[in-house]
Amino acid sequence: MTLRVPVDPGLLHWAMRRSGRTPEGLSAHFKKLSGWLTGQEQPTLNQLEEFARRTHTPIGYFFLTEPPEDELPIPDFRTLPQTQVRSPSVDLLETIYLCQQSQSWYRDYVRLQGDPGVSFVGTATLKDTPVEVAARIRERLGFDIGARSRMGNWSEALREFIRVVEESGILVMISGIVGSNTHRPLDVAEFRGFALADELAPLVFINGKDSKAAQMFTLAHELAHLWLGSSGVSNNEARSQPDVKTERWCNAVAAEILVPLEALEDVHDVPIGPGALSETLQKLSRRFRVSTLVLLRRLFDAGRIDRDTLDIAWQDELDRMARMAPTDSGGDFYNTLGAHVGKRLARAVITSTLEGQTSFTDAFHLLGVRKTQTFYKEAQRLGIYG
Repeated sequence: MTLRVPVDPGLLHWAMRRSGRTPEGLSAHFKKLSGWLTGQEQPTLNQLEEFARRTHTPIGYFFLTEPPEDELPIPDFRTLPQTQVRSPSVDLLETIYLCQQSQSWYRDYVRLQGDPGVSFVGTATLKDTPVEVAARIRERLGFDIGARSRMGNWSEALREFIRVVEESGILVMISGIVGSNTHRPLDVAEFRGFALADELAPLVFINGKDSKAAQMFTLAHELAHLWLGSSGVSNNEARSQPDVKTERWCNAVAAEILVPLEALEDVHDVPIGPGALSETLQKLSRRFRVSTLVLLRRLFDAGRIDRDTLDIAWQDELDRMARMAPTDSGGDFYNTLGAHVGKRLARAVITSTLEGQTSFTDAFHLLGVRKTQTFYKEAQRLGIYG
């Protein structure tokens, strides 16, 4: 006799909503799903385990009397319309949990190495002016306009920005999927990034599904969170003026890090009238080595363009970038791996594993790899092995 599991249909409906799956999408895998959802039929234990896997739901949840309430483990600074559901998706939750696991491992690693950690986390307050804090961040990173001017373009400047941030002791992770699961893309409409403040293992995660142009601003925004010592998840873009005071302050700091208003005000020889703005943005982008989107925000801050011009030009720039974007072929796996977990974490995990301090099983989990060959190839690429 086949054992059936009495599951409350409400839990099944909840699991599907939580994971973004639909009855139509799952019915091909579960022929009697409609009966489960009405309570007329019950799944076997094997079927329930498979249902849990496909909806990314812990199996134990289906034995509860009512669905648990999903809550973000860090403050939620996202600004969403009142009509939009604020419940975090399972993809966002799992991404944060994975990053917290990596942060916990790295914190222990830093302690074992006798590293004192970083000194800047929590050194700023909302009473500090964005101009002052941005200057401190640029000085700490060595990422000023002079250094950027030597970059070939703003994309190269973004790579350098990430490098100097990691050199400062911050873990930087950029990914558009949950862990290493390419079938679970992250939704940029839900969040653009988050920060996990910690004096030993500060971490920034950037949603890789966002445009490269937007990622530079998100990184700067999350740095402001770390200087505040404020963990949190955000969804702001450069042009937004959020109602939440912390987010408004972090946006101001981010904009000032990338394009100091004083430096922009020194540029008087650029036309911004109709028909000239696009050319002006390209000229300023070459000077400041940031995306044209950030420059639009700063021209607005400086009073050089109004809100309507900002919104229209913003969409024009998004359309232009979309036309210029190369076809995504997936890229080199090892370069992608380095971005997913960050080079700082990857170096630490591989070094610790080769020294026998971390098991290969734990290393594979932290790096999101499955094969020993992949592990060693990454070690070679980072100059640690071979």
